[in-house]
Amino acid sequence: MDLTPERQSELEEPLSRPTSRSGSRFPYGRALPRWARRTMAAVVGLLLLPYALVLLYAVPFTHPVSTLMLADLALFRGYDRRWVGFDDIAPILVQSVMMSEDGRFCAHDGVDWPQMRGVMQNALDGEATRGASTIPMQTAKNLFLWNGRSFVRKALELPLALWADLVWSKRRMMETYLNVAEWGPGIYGIEAAARHHFGVSAAQLSRRQAALLAVALPNPITRVASRPGRGMQRLASIVERRARASGEYIRCLYE
Repeated sequence: MDLTPERQSELEEPLSRPTSRSGSRFPYGRALPRWARRTMAAVVGLLLLPYALVLLYAVPFTHPVSTLMLADLALFRGYDRRWVGFDDIAPILVQSVMMSEDGRFCAHDGVDWPQMRGVMQNALDGEATRGASTIPMQTAKNLFLWNGRSFVRKALELPLALWADLVWSKRRMMETYLNVAEWGPGIYGIEAAARHHFGVSAAQLSRRQAALLAVALPNPITRVASRPGRGMQRLASIVERRARASGEYIRCLYE
């Protein structure tokens, strides 16, 4: 069969891929709307911001603030926080806090994995669980996240704690934690807490005062260090005994 020149030309042209009106080679796919792309970029930016701030806060002269402090400012309540260097904090306070909150602080990498596994196993078994938060985890929560228990917060908290523990020295971690921890409504940091509850500086805290401040940390609103009940007194006595024997546990801070 003879073909006309026009028909021959049509048959010789290569097949082209179908395109959408927008020029895409995927006719059934649509690009995300601009608002969706911007929203996704904003979410990713918010998730990455704390990791950049961890690098910034490694610089000694930076004085980080917590999300609770920012909330107090946003609500026009104000707060009392007086940053104090690690060497100006009574060692007995550091010992007491470590023995009360995170006895393996010098040994772990930001997360106490054996204790975490135990808590998870208890939860799976339907047993009552106790907290497994380390000082790096609490610091990450105070600086970048929110109070309250949720799997979302914990999922965000764990990698932040690991990252901060990798970037900061143990001394910087403890210094930051003690300067952002809450010790009462609008009372943040050990210097403001020592003056508010006992009328002394952080460097002048006694053994008993340090123990009371340490046991108040899990719930500083109901546990008032300057007005301890019998339960707080009992816990403070336990922390005092542990602090006396804490030499090996705090070596990473005072070597």
